[in-house]
Amino acid sequence: MQISESWLRTLVDPDLSSDALAHKLTMAGLEVEETETAAPAFSGVVAAKITAIAPHPDADRLRVCQVDDGSGEMLQIVCGAPNAAAGLLVPLARVGAELPGGMKIKTAKMRGVASAGMLCSARELGLSQEHDGLMLLPASLRPGQDLRAALDLDDTLITLKLTPNRADCLSILGVAREVAALTGAPLKTPGAAPVPVTLADRLPVTIEAADLCGRFAGRIVRGVNAAAQTPDWMKTRLERAGQRSVSVLVDISNYVMLELGRPSHIFDLDKVPGNGAGLSVRWAREGETLALLNGQTVTLQADIGVVAAGGQPESMAGIMGGEATSVSTATTNIYIESAFWWPDAIAGKARRYRFSSEASHRYERGVDFQGIPEGLEYITRLVLDICGGQAGPVDDNIAALPERKPVRLRAARCRKVLGLEIASEQIGAIFSQLGLPFERQGDDFIVTPPSFRFDIEIEEDLIEEVARIYGFENIPDLPPVARAAMQAQPEASHSPHAVRDLLASRDYQEVVNFSFVESDWESDYAGNADPIRLLNPIASHLSVMRSGLIAGLVANIRYNANRQQSRVRVFELGRVFRRDAAVADGGLDVAGIAQPLHLAAAAWGPADAEQWGLPVRQVDFYDVKRDLETLFGQRAAQLRFVAAAYPALHPGRSARVELDGVAVGWIGELHPRLVQQADLRHAPVVFELVLDTVLPATVPDAAEASKQPMVIRDLALLASAALSAQDLLDTVAAQRKSDASLAILKDVRLFDVWRDPAAPADAEKSLAFRFWLQDNAETLSDERVDACMNSLIGALQARGVRLRA
Repeated sequence: MQISESWLRTLVDPDLSSDALAHKLTMAGLEVEETETAAPAFSGVVAAKITAIAPHPDADRLRVCQVDDGSGEMLQIVCGAPNAAAGLLVPLARVGAELPGGMKIKTAKMRGVASAGMLCSARELGLSQEHDGLMLLPASLRPGQDLRAALDLDDTLITLKLTPNRADCLSILGVAREVAALTGAPLKTPGAAPVPVTLADRLPVTIEAADLCGRFAGRIVRGVNAAAQTPDWMKTRLERAGQRSVSVLVDISNYVMLELGRPSHIFDLDKVPGNGAGLSVRWAREGETLALLNGQTVTLQADIGVVAAGGQPESMAGIMGGEATSVSTATTNIYIESAFWWPDAIAGKARRYRFSSEASHRYERGVDFQGIPEGLEYITRLVLDICGGQAGPVDDNIAALPERKPVRLRAARCRKVLGLEIASEQIGAIFSQLGLPFERQGDDFIVTPPSFRFDIEIEEDLIEEVARIYGFENIPDLPPVARAAMQAQPEASHSPHAVRDLLASRDYQEVVNFSFVESDWESDYAGNADPIRLLNPIASHLSVMRSGLIAGLVANIRYNANRQQSRVRVFELGRVFRRDAAVADGGLDVAGIAQPLHLAAAAWGPADAEQWGLPVRQVDFYDVKRDLETLFGQRAAQLRFVAAAYPALHPGRSARVELDGVAVGWIGELHPRLVQQADLRHAPVVFELVLDTVLPATVPDAAEASKQPMVIRDLALLASAALSAQDLLDTVAAQRKSDASLAILKDVRLFDVWRDPAAPADAEKSLAFRFWLQDNAETLSDERVDACMNSLIGALQARGVRLRA
């Protein structure tokens, strides 16, 4: 939010410089993002009056102007502006003036005619982009008046970055309250005495939905001149708050909203249908349409509030008015409305229709509901003073207003939380500065939040108020007094950070993706037809909670591939969300929803970074399988990779990962359909695991290294196509447990697979295994080695394999 310092100082004027004021606001929680002057630096520019004008003798587009700059002597200036005319009051850059960009004004001859200065457009002074002609100055200025001082161009524009809970500061008055509380400077609350009521006309209002509108006030004003000009002072304040001037009635409404924080709406009374039957405030009927002021025609849903007349919606409640009843320069009779709309009834509705408005931004955060009649009097006074007219009585309809529940602050708890020995009297003084009414009960404060503070609900909110006004920078920085003891890291478990380090060492980079994803991702990547949907998504395409991490990693790969990256290896450690009726408490206080942490990784492109010593080879299933096994350390021997189908993976190149017979994740190439959908040249290889299965670690069991030589034997076996290498390795493991003589078998690995290319798909395949045998006490004899190998061969042959000749 942008505010003008000069406007702010009309309400509260502390003895602080602009920089000190900005620092004060920032340290109190109203972060000042930026400050800048209302106009760029220039000097030597004054108001001047063109007294006479004549054609240039040697140029059709130039004219010779006689200009009064207040010095008592007429200046001759050559000007090419099309709107130059006698009697205009315009900016004059005198000889010696310096304009934005470093231009210095000197006496010059233009086509043989001397020119002692330059008449300026708004763009030449850096005040706007208007450059079609000279900038016209208010008639109240006098020739010779310094332009910077006359137009307050040294005013500071302050940009505030407000947190969503501080709706009370979305106005000049709200910020002024804060400044008054912080500095002790007196606060001047803007307002107006009730205007004379000279009409008896009323427009009846019926509030049909008390859960939509708590209070609705309005009045009729007849005989206004809507073609009147908005006063220059009001235009300037609006522009410096980031608002453009539209028309006088709209400008007045916007001005009061910015100054008081109370949005309002002005209807053209003659356009309101129903022959004066009145307005009804209700929820929309499904399928009703409304043409809005922004030119957009929307189809309303049943949870959208409307102000209706004659059975038709005329404005979207608390969000935007309708085009049909909008005011114009031909308007003569108006109805001014100011209301309190419940924040829950407005929140998110404008975003649903892909626009936003200043009114909805305030109403969905909470607007002061007590000062509505006073605000209506203020806006009426401005209308009558600027546009004329006669006002009718104020109709104030109250349906249901928020209950302001008292909040208790225990002074002892406040001191404990802040670490301050702050006196109870000082706490009471702070509440008085903030305008928070309270009662004392012993050492406790019972605070009743005012109608403009929707952010005060619990004790911690009041503690924060004390800390803000006391000054966060004044809270002492005390070191801890407890002894710091180093805690031993358990060897039997990894931390998530250790898992991250391990994957980073395998050349993967960590990413953090949104937990909100597209609905199609859930069906395409997880086969999830019933994902958890968001009631109020931050964007229309981020409408569901993710139940897996693979889709996000594929999106990361696609993003990098579109930017000419040829090799991508990424991983993510994050929470997923899926329905599970068995979950009574998912750990995050959501029954029926499981929210486990998952670990996923994806590799795409060459297996190794490009270099001269290795040929380029695309990453494959076994590269990523090796990375996955590394995560489990010595427990990798307990992993099983079972061929199975998963929606996101290639049906013939995917496997279910099992640990001790329990499924813990998936690994495989991305499904060809999804590869094509992502427009990737090659299929990424991905895996996803439940994080808890990776965290346990095997504590190393130290053993003396054998001094005896190792014996290595190879076996080549012919096995049926349906029999996997893992099945045979499991057979060897089972035989080792049942036969004590196999204690000398230290390791076994598959090192070769061969199929006859000409044979049918179900023909036998050749599997070659290598065995390492060793005894710690003595050198192995051929008899012991042969007995061991025969035991293994017998067990393998029982599975239907035979030795290859």
